[in-house]
Amino acid sequence: QVQLVESGGGLVQAGGSLRLSCLASGLTFSRSAMGWFRQAPGKEREFVGGINWSGSRTNYGDPVKGRFTISRDNGKNMVNLQMNSLKPEDTAVYYCAADFRATNPLWVVTTISEYDSWGQGTQVTVSS
Repeated sequence: QVQLVESGGGLVQAGGSLRLSCLASGLTFSRSAMGWFRQAPGKEREFVGGINWSGSRTNYGDPVKGRFTISRDNGKNMVNLQMNSLKPEDTAVYYCAADFRATNPLWVVTTISEYDSWGQGTQVTVSS
């Protein structure tokens, strides 16, 4: 059974930083594309960042480009999201996702429908 457990959320002032982590189990992590999404109240879930099997390729949603960095540690089955220069509009529940059916090691998956498993989410609140 695949499990994704996020941690690191919390309350931070605008301009501050947070680092989210996601610990994965029950899958071949080194052969899974990973991603982060977020969902604010009343809004649709949106893509934040994605990373391929080895971590050599990444992609980001436009609102976070230049501020957020996704990384992974295949030895620890962990994917991280470093969030800098946070803004109040970054307030949302952040979800970790895994695409363990991906067959191309170079893929960075950006669409919700491609992901097979999701974490329970962690709340990030940015105060102005």
